[in-house]
Amino acid sequence: QVQLVESGGGLVQAGGSLRLSCAASGRTFSNYAMGWFRQAPGKEREFVAGINWGGGTYYADSVKGRFTISRDNAKNTVYLQMNSLKPEDTAVYYCAARPYPVATMFATAYNNWGQGTQVTVSS
Repeated sequence: QVQLVESGGGLVQAGGSLRLSCAASGRTFSNYAMGWFRQAPGKEREFVAGINWGGGTYYADSVKGRFTISRDNAKNTVYLQMNSLKPEDTAVYYCAARPYPVATMFATAYNNWGQGTQVTVSS
């Protein structure tokens, strides 16, 4: 198991930026593919972005071109840089890890989750 702690959420105006961080501990971080998911009130949890062991990245169509996922294996941390934020990006954002080389958009494929961090974008 790996323990995950997210940070960096907050309140921002539309068009602004935030950078989320997810610090991992407990296992060899570089052996985990990582993902970011989000859940808005009354909606299902949805995939935002994923990153493989080797750095390959994937994005939901709704955030492509605005969000960037990255990882720093030396710091055991994965980041989500969010630019040009929209009110519809408002949600609790969760970091997730799976002990496989490749990230996936399916939440059920991840067996380690953080507690989440709130992102609120005002119009």
